[in-house]
Amino acid sequence: MTETLKAITKLDTWILASRPKTLPAAVVPVLIGTSIVSFETKVNFLAAAVALICAVLIQIGTNFVNDLYDYLSGADNEDRKGPLRVLASGLISVNEMKLAIFLVFFTTFILGLYLVYISTWITLLIGLLSIFAGIAYTAGPYPLAYNGLGDVFVFLFFGIVGTVGTYYVQVVEVSTLAIWASIPVGALITNILVVNNYRDIDEDREVGKNTLAVKMGRKFTRYQYLIFMILSYLILFVVYFTYNQRLFVFLPLLTLPLAIKLIKMIFSYKGQELNKTLELTAKLSAFYGFLFAIGILI
Repeated sequence: MTETLKAITKLDTWILASRPKTLPAAVVPVLIGTSIVSFETKVNFLAAAVALICAVLIQIGTNFVNDLYDYLSGADNEDRKGPLRVLASGLISVNEMKLAIFLVFFTTFILGLYLVYISTWITLLIGLLSIFAGIAYTAGPYPLAYNGLGDVFVFLFFGIVGTVGTYYVQVVEVSTLAIWASIPVGALITNILVVNNYRDIDEDREVGKNTLAVKMGRKFTRYQYLIFMILSYLILFVVYFTYNQRLFVFLPLLTLPLAIKLIKMIFSYKGQELNKTLELTAKLSAFYGFLFAIGILI
């Protein structure tokens, strides 16, 4: 393990810290929000591109903050079951991470000013709340992830805010279709966190990280995952019958076999076995989102 760490370059380390496998969670809401804009009116491609960059940067910044404060709190240690963390492994110093967090969120703010310029002050409020929530997820006097609110944060900001916000900055109004479409986006992305917290429930309890899984227990967490999965596919029927969509909107049903497999996995897997469930849940979220966006477009 030590030799492997020595072979990692600084660039590799920062890529690792950004957690590339989580980044589709930032891309999917923007993609779906833009596909709805295309369905209803004309896409502002520059605004969509800036919104995408900002969303990815907020995801990266949140990951950096999570890495830093999980390390400082002792939640990340040598007994960790999940992927390698750069601070716990000694690959990046605390000061380096603090500087990176500042630069990422500052860049997000500067880019976001363009979106404010072409829309309204509401976009500024959304952006500031998103940055604040990304920091408050694991930092501050009442970290959301440590008090059972991580799931709410992910559902709201990576589902509703990401999808509806992308629509808003291009059209400067809110679409009910975008709101409905944001629900499966948020549910499937939240399920990534659900698996992560389910896997780490014992370790998190020991260090006082009171995630929703720790508060409510394993049975609740398994059924939370199941309900979010079912909800994601039921929303397709709401969108089809309410908004005169074509049958292509059901393209995400192609991912249903994977969803069923994942439900079986979370009800039977334990410990490090759940790393595979986590990886596939992230892939399901991305596949579903891309197919949903394509279905709306065509």
